Amino acid sequence: MGFRKDFVWGAATASYQVEGAPREEGKGLSIWDVFCREDGKIYENQNGDISCDQYHRYREDVKMMKDMGIQAYRFSISWPRILPDGEGEVNARGLEYYDNLVDELLANHIQPYITMYHWDLPYELQKKGGWMNPDIPELFYKYAAILAKHFSDRVEHFITINEPQCIAGLGYLTGAHAPGLKVGAAGFFTIWHNLLKAHGMAVKAIREHAVRPVKIGMAPCSALYYPASESEADIMAARKATFHLLNNSLEDCVWNIALWCDPVFRQEYPKEVYEYFGEYLPEITKEDMALISQPLDFYGQNMYNAVMVKADKNGEPVRVKRPEGFPKTAIQWPVTPECMYWAPKFLYERYQKPLIITENGMSSHDWIALDGKVHDSSRIDFMHRYLKEYKRGANEGIDLLGYFSWSSMDNFEWAYGYSERFGLIYVDYQTQKRTMKDSGYFYRDVISCNGENL
Repeated sequence: MGFRKDFVWGAATASYQVEGAPREEGKGLSIWDVFCREDGKIYENQNGDISCDQYHRYREDVKMMKDMGIQAYRFSISWPRILPDGEGEVNARGLEYYDNLVDELLANHIQPYITMYHWDLPYELQKKGGWMNPDIPELFYKYAAILAKHFSDRVEHFITINEPQCIAGLGYLTGAHAPGLKVGAAGFFTIWHNLLKAHGMAVKAIREHAVRPVKIGMAPCSALYYPASESEADIMAARKATFHLLNNSLEDCVWNIALWCDPVFRQEYPKEVYEYFGEYLPEITKEDMALISQPLDFYGQNMYNAVMVKADKNGEPVRVKRPEGFPKTAIQWPVTPECMYWAPKFLYERYQKPLIITENGMSSHDWIALDGKVHDSSRIDFMHRYLKEYKRGANEGIDLLGYFSWSSMDNFEWAYGYSERFGLIYVDYQTQKRTMKDSGYFYRDVISCNGENL
């Protein structure tokens, strides 16, 4: 069967990671603008002030995506570029930038996929509690309504929040990401509930203010698991590991997919969370659940790697130790292409929504070779292996809508600064020269035949 004829091949970025222009044309500060100024938080104290300068170079970037055959570009909108204080008066110049980007994409036959929030919270809202503020779902509704009303005449696909797990877990629990706080268990669950309510408010805002029918999804990440063998026992163990708490720890909660997606798609919170963490949970009303569980059109999953598990004698999942020398990417993440078959399979079984891989890719040790090219053979092999597994699911009838490579270009990789390169396009940060990597040409060939060459 292969991928469906209308399968979408895309690439993705996030506003703070590529745009630069942190205070230009009325933009307000984000929590990342501030966090990057704190000594020792980011690799070599780097920041996103310039990054890829896409704010000024978007036409060049769109042309390179067109040359690669990219059919869709998933980008995020900077909340403080639209609302410098997070609320109140709209910054018309901010809307104008995204208007220009959207129009340039459409002129080059590339579909825009807007992510409404990819981590760059307005700093003025953080001063009022950020994602712990009980008013933030309503504030997010107002922001989402502006975007829906303004862009839905040209944009058909909207994603509400990217990786709420990282927002709550890394931003507010470990402090590794902006705003760099450690709020403890009660604070974490407050943020968790606020993020889910904000997602629901955004869906509501889009449905109410879009000027034409649009499609809405979310883009979580999570801990993922795949079976050590294709025995029924191991498959059941991997499925259980995917949706249940293995260690009943707070860290398990952060990355547990059911904690974030069961409320959205099944109108319920996992019973284990009540059992082990009930004392920390905020009040959750029927009205909250109705808000959070509004119907979505697709399920987006950011996916990079997974853990192999097997069934013990009681059928419970047990992690399988990776052997010495197990392959890793430059950022030290394991290479586990099996996740691209098993995770969509499990997610589609449970949530019954068409699925898009909204991020997938790898960091590689890339540089310009003596011949002026970037020979990233490891990334080509990575993409080939992962896409083959994804295609296996398509062959079995899993409803797969698309794939977005992370990322279209090298960029500011959050706490890692510029030390990691995930892009299909190489960026020289000193000159801003872009160079298509060999993987970009490989991806172009995959797109041109809809994955038949995999």
